Amino acid sequence: MQAQMLAPAAVLVAWSLIMLIWMAGTRLPAMSKAGGGLGKAKPGGRGQDLEGVLDDRVNWKAHNYAHLMEQPTLFYAVSLIIALLGAAAGDMVAAWIYVVVRIVHSIWQATVNVVSVRFLLFLLSTVALIYLAYRAVALTLFADLTTL
Repeated sequence: MQAQMLAPAAVLVAWSLIMLIWMAGTRLPAMSKAGGGLGKAKPGGRGQDLEGVLDDRVNWKAHNYAHLMEQPTLFYAVSLIIALLGAAAGDMVAAWIYVVVRIVHSIWQATVNVVSVRFLLFLLSTVALIYLAYRAVALTLFADLTTL
């Protein structure tokens, strides 16, 4: 296995946890300020219930954290497949592009959140992910079973 191919995935996991801390660090004080801390949350309440209650800038962090639990799951899968079957230099470059752009996307969404720029960042990361998915499919469909 090529551990270097897993480094971008590990960095994205760490970044997701940083976003979780950032989200909690802004959301919990905002909830208390709005008079509805965790102790006053209704049973079965969800994060979406805070839309329109908390300032949009506070909710942006939660939106991004949710996004980091969506498409990156595909990234983790293709990273593992490629690491198991043999990463090429282009795979490493694409994986790091994906991670760096997702981090920039997170910071942008959590602070500025101009959708047109955010969409371009998302599109760029998706192109890198498409390449990685192609590589994962190619490595698995055309694997030389004698070398595995």
